[in-house]
Amino acid sequence: MTSRYQAPFAESGPAPIDPEIARKLLDVALEQGGDYADLFFEYAASGSYAFDEGILKSAGRFVTMGLGVRVMKGDATGYAYVEDLDLDAMKHAARTAGQIAAGGTSVVPQAIARKSPADRYPVGLLSMDVDGLVKRELLERADRAARAADPRIVKVDASLSEELREILIVTSTGHFVRDRQPLLRFGVRAIAEENGKRQSGSSGGGGRAGLEYFDELSPEHHAAEAVRQAVAMLDAREAPAGEMEVVLAPGDSGILLHEAVGHGLEADFNRKGTSNYTAQVGKEVASELCTVVDDATLGGSRGSINVDDEGLEPTSSVLIEKGILRGYMQDRHSADFFHVQPTGNGRRESFRSHPMPRMTNTLLMAGQDDPEEIVRSVKKGVYARKFGGGQVDISNGDFVFSLTEGYLIEDGKITAPLKGVNLIGNGPDVMRKVVMLGHDLEVSDGIWTCGKDGQSVPVGVGCPTIKISAVTVGGTQL
Repeated sequence: MTSRYQAPFAESGPAPIDPEIARKLLDVALEQGGDYADLFFEYAASGSYAFDEGILKSAGRFVTMGLGVRVMKGDATGYAYVEDLDLDAMKHAARTAGQIAAGGTSVVPQAIARKSPADRYPVGLLSMDVDGLVKRELLERADRAARAADPRIVKVDASLSEELREILIVTSTGHFVRDRQPLLRFGVRAIAEENGKRQSGSSGGGGRAGLEYFDELSPEHHAAEAVRQAVAMLDAREAPAGEMEVVLAPGDSGILLHEAVGHGLEADFNRKGTSNYTAQVGKEVASELCTVVDDATLGGSRGSINVDDEGLEPTSSVLIEKGILRGYMQDRHSADFFHVQPTGNGRRESFRSHPMPRMTNTLLMAGQDDPEEIVRSVKKGVYARKFGGGQVDISNGDFVFSLTEGYLIEDGKITAPLKGVNLIGNGPDVMRKVVMLGHDLEVSDGIWTCGKDGQSVPVGVGCPTIKISAVTVGGTQL
């Protein structure tokens, strides 16, 4: 993948950062003692476009560059970063991070060897290299299509964000590895109004892709989906309240799994003893129907990575297998604590941030049930199609999620749209109440961003149609 946006340490560029310079910086980082050190170089170019009320309201282009240095000594970690790739400035950052290990025995870095990661997101037409007028036209197409789709549409806005992140990781254990990570996200929101009622609908997608993404999912596709949702919700009735059966639609519903279960399976929470899954490896934590994986290897998905931010190749990690907890998502620090191999889940927002265990693409794998039969099996319940915001307590798994699109299920049929639907429950408890699982696994289109300890990273979610025997639905008591 070639681009006019080129990191100064890129393999095909001027490359001031080579193994010799990296070795000097690692020597400085470890000169006061330390068990391990790594260097994280990053160059990130990004852009954003916002289209509202028929005009391009804003457009921006941003570039950041810098180096983060980490030194580890036992359980202690020193971290420093610099936004200048001048050698003296980089040495100062390395020396600062190394102060955590002052007085210790120095470790000699291993011989550095270049490594070539897999290529899980080849891009045909990098959006960052395309004229802004082309991207404006994509937004205009979405706006025109949404307004033409239904006379009740009174407002439309659309957005496009893009990024090219180039990283170089060098470790005292000898890794020297680069990766180039494209990212694209497109979104449309439509507001419908009728008889004094207003409802909104949205649709979006993207991933580690270029503009060829729109060959399969056009701006018109997302506009039509946003309008469909907005218009459908105009007739929404108040949601019922109480405990009832809930069916989760495939794809986007995986965000509930991500929040209510996935975070609790990140190793640092379990290392600190603050997760409800602490010391539960080998124990039953979900229905035997449930197998949960975190898979960074999916081609082009938003959470996919060729290499994690510690320079390690990620894996497809089985977290829960047929209801049994098999392990956690590990970064280097937590893997050392648990005496296991890292899973390649060490991620960070930027060179300004230290890595920690983070999800990539977290999926509940498919079952054997017919999705239509799952709906037919419900006498009265709720069909959750799209999720909005939510809150989760990692320590016990308690959650509250709101639906942006939900429907009543009556006598095995999806009927009236519902508004004001909240799902209230406990992650591990809900996982044990999974009684049917569809064969229709879907990975959500690329829209999700995950926050943790002030850091945000792109992630993917996915699941098949899921039937949960009992979830508390917050709404209006009928």
